[in-house]
Amino acid sequence: MNTRIKVCNCNHTMPVDGQALGAALGEGALPVASQLCRREVDNYINTLEGGERLVVACTQEQPLFEELAEMKQTVAPLRFVNIRETGGWSSESAHVTPKLAALLAAARLPDPEPVPEVEYQSEGRVLLMGPAERVLRWARRLERELQVSVLLTSGDASLTGRQWPTWTGAQSRVEGWLGAFKASWQQANPIDLDLCTRCNACIKACPENAIDLMYQVNLNACKDHRDCVSACGAIGAINFDRRDTEREAEFDLIFDLHETPLLRMHQLPQGYFAPGADETKAAEQALQLTELVGIFSKPRFFQYKDSICAHSRSKQPGCNACIDICSAEAISANGDHIKVNPSLCAGCGACATVCPSGALSYVYPRASDLGATIKTMLATYARAGGKRPALLLHGEGQGAELILQLGQLAGAGAAQGLPARVIPLALHHIASTGIDVWLSAVAYGASNILVLATGEEAPQHCEALEQQMDIAQTILNALGYSGQHMQLLRANNAMELDTALRRVEAGLTPAQPATFNLAALKRNTLDYALTHLLAQAPQPQQEIALPHGAPFGTLAVNKDSCTLCMACVGACPESALADNPNLPQLRFTETNCVQCGLCEKTCPENAITLTLRLLLTPEAKQPRVMNEAQPYHCIRCDKPFGTLQMVEN
Repeated sequence: MNTRIKVCNCNHTMPVDGQALGAALGEGALPVASQLCRREVDNYINTLEGGERLVVACTQEQPLFEELAEMKQTVAPLRFVNIRETGGWSSESAHVTPKLAALLAAARLPDPEPVPEVEYQSEGRVLLMGPAERVLRWARRLERELQVSVLLTSGDASLTGRQWPTWTGAQSRVEGWLGAFKASWQQANPIDLDLCTRCNACIKACPENAIDLMYQVNLNACKDHRDCVSACGAIGAINFDRRDTEREAEFDLIFDLHETPLLRMHQLPQGYFAPGADETKAAEQALQLTELVGIFSKPRFFQYKDSICAHSRSKQPGCNACIDICSAEAISANGDHIKVNPSLCAGCGACATVCPSGALSYVYPRASDLGATIKTMLATYARAGGKRPALLLHGEGQGAELILQLGQLAGAGAAQGLPARVIPLALHHIASTGIDVWLSAVAYGASNILVLATGEEAPQHCEALEQQMDIAQTILNALGYSGQHMQLLRANNAMELDTALRRVEAGLTPAQPATFNLAALKRNTLDYALTHLLAQAPQPQQEIALPHGAPFGTLAVNKDSCTLCMACVGACPESALADNPNLPQLRFTETNCVQCGLCEKTCPENAITLTLRLLLTPEAKQPRVMNEAQPYHCIRCDKPFGTLQMVEN
């Protein structure tokens, strides 16, 4: 599809070279407006009459441009690019043309294929749980908007009427997600509020005044006369001898008003809100609750290929990296493999980033689409004359907001803004990329890969990113690419980001940029990137020692202990270990090994040890014999059926 580009210098507040931009984008000179959203808006409206995709280099007035397109009933797809806060208002705006060209080129790329979706259905059945005084107050506010039920776990308040299903209990638990929550609790008090009619007969009958307008028995004051039971009569709400105390019910939404939330994972399930005692937060979340009635969907962020998963084999534990890092507790063991609950998955992509084999892959966006964006940005930047580009990977939430704030401060002269060589790239979550994407970006020509952490991320995500960066940086420096290419920038506000960006120094890049595309499989992408980086390396190496957590390595086999039982071959999910169908041989292909440790744990003779390293010679891709033996022949028919050592053992 053809693309038209509308560029505006925002009332002459930033330099925009339309001719240079057009040349970098392979077009004629781009006309540059100065008031596209005001005096020159007809220019924009007339462009809508065509059927081509339209890229508008302005996000400040995006709502206006979208409204005009809707009024015009245009079918032309719209894309919006921020060139003002990301560069035009920077203190280095005179040198920003290559970056602007890169951003516009990425916006011209075709829309990626849509990914499958996960659907939620909510009818508005909400459970409010926690202290009585807090729960009842919010129940009255929400009863007109939602189907309210309440579970009172503590407190003292007066109950009036039977507006909603009401329970009391202890040891409450919650599991599930939007439209499919299950709550359970212990019915601890003799009075079941769901049956109680609030007739006050029990209050009047109790000689110890052990029952108040909460309609619960104070067991410390009760002398067990059971007068209340008689007064309750056929209603049957009071039972001191109740044995079946387990209660459970299903809900679409949970409003957890406990001081300490029942669910403590960093990424809470959709439909679960836990403001605690914060009234302002409770009001904000109550509004969100009222909006969660209907049918909703989200992307299915991942793909899982169980055949190469290194989680477990034959009950021997292997890799738990994805389970350990998941901030939504959406991943669990499932026999020799794992199970990902797509309804709980929050789409951070950290599981795919730390997965050594690529069994888990992130598809929002797919690797090929993200690779095309990065490759296009860097190639366009270089074509426009840019030097030493740095990719700034940031989240779509707080990360994008910090960049916007920094740009506004720079526009007012209160900050320097994004350097001209720093190209921002928004991700759904910063944890969704790892060494395969980063090393590929360096192969394409990126001097730096900067990942912006704003504090909203789970702590384990930042730890994993730093570990991945350590691995990638070790490889680059060993090959002679000097400098610090990988950095996790931690910034809680715009000025901290401004300061952090000024400290970034460009790393050395390959003399020639790579031309490969990112593959669907992580290990294939890594192979492409490493092959190019080695070919262009200032200091080519055959072997690189790697830090903890690296997905590359070799193994050694103690030939005196190994009986060639081939248990390790059956345990290896990556086909790194294999037998020889014609001879008693154990063979190893190093490039396939992900260092999961399953072979080491499975070996009955403890004959295998692992070593982290990256072998860059052709031998890494060729099977090599780790151990072999003479076959043992049957003493009667002379047919080989095992090894001599195995039979002797």
